[in-house]
Amino acid sequence: MTETHVSVLSSIEDALQEGVSLQTIDNVPSVTISPEAITQAFTANAEYFGHPQWGRSYFEACHRDRAFIDRWQAATGTWDDKIVVDIGCGPGNVFASVGGRPKLLIGVDISLGALKMAAELGYQPLLADAQNLPLRSQIADIVVVNATLHHCDDMTRALQEAARLVKPGGVLVCDHDPQQTAWHYKGLARLFWEARLPLYRWLKRGGHASQSEQECALASEAHHVPGDGVTVEFFHSVLDPLDFTTRIFPHNHDLGAEIFQGNIGRAASKYRIAQRLSGIDVNSPEAALSLMCVAERSSDKPKA
Repeated sequence: MTETHVSVLSSIEDALQEGVSLQTIDNVPSVTISPEAITQAFTANAEYFGHPQWGRSYFEACHRDRAFIDRWQAATGTWDDKIVVDIGCGPGNVFASVGGRPKLLIGVDISLGALKMAAELGYQPLLADAQNLPLRSQIADIVVVNATLHHCDDMTRALQEAARLVKPGGVLVCDHDPQQTAWHYKGLARLFWEARLPLYRWLKRGGHASQSEQECALASEAHHVPGDGVTVEFFHSVLDPLDFTTRIFPHNHDLGAEIFQGNIGRAASKYRIAQRLSGIDVNSPEAALSLMCVAERSSDKPKA
């Protein structure tokens, strides 16, 4: 698809691959999802983020703080007059935080309830699998993948699909997936990690207010367990061969644009204690809880 064609996109229908047909479920456009994709994590994501209470609480509590906003605005630049695809958009946290006036803002998710909430904010919702997107290649100025990859059974496939949508000169930004080395708890730290759930329920901590909410939230996170998660090498191995310039910024969620100067911030004490018990250097980049990936696609020799 040429850049000229991209510039006139104004709806989801314009952005679809040839031969893809849309259905409508409760006024939300959707595509057929392969039965093989409907795993335990898939079902839990659809339920948790679409739940009228759980989804709303997530929207109000997560990815809305000043550091998050500063970090994302610095990473993507303005969304004004841009074509933006937010993969795993949930109820719309990123756009609600970053703001702007996109030319076209497509929100992709597998949760019908979450997409209804996102539509209220201005997203054009699309119910589809992040691991098998029905959108044309190279259509987007900005592709957003926030707190999404670790919810996908196949993180590599999900990242490849997100990268496919970025036009030459465009940017792909991923954040808030657990860094594997930071969460590699061992011994006593692993026991404390596994014992945290009753305490979280008693405290009614976000995502854990009841046993049913806690179980659903945990089931939705296919790769958020000790020893799992994303790595610097993961992002480079997937994106570099696709003509992206890939930059990775470790951080502990408490800093904004400062992470682009090499600052990682400071994790909460409970994480630092667990890391010390596991033999992890708490001040190292490998101990940062998340990795922000900012990948710009070459405008010289794009690959589909």
